Amino acid sequence: MANHKSALKRIRSNETKRLRNRYQHKTTRNAIKKLREADKKEAEGMLPSVISMIDKLAKNNIIHDNKAANLKSNLTKHVAAL
Repeated sequence: MANHKSALKRIRSNETKRLRNRYQHKTTRNAIKKLREADKKEAEGMLPSVISMIDKLAKNNIIHDNKAANLKSNLTKHVAAL
């Protein structure tokens, strides 16, 4: 196996980052699902924290900026329509 020391370190750090990204993405998706199922008062309270989570995912390139904008827009519309 011709992996150099730096390549082995990169493999380890990539796996760590992948797991962290996966955890953050899944946590945000679960929060979005909870927000969509919540009633008006509860959803209004959760909206800022969920939007913050979505912004963090977009900032770290876990999701695309446009996807983040679409999610935030749809969630805001959903909460307003409750």
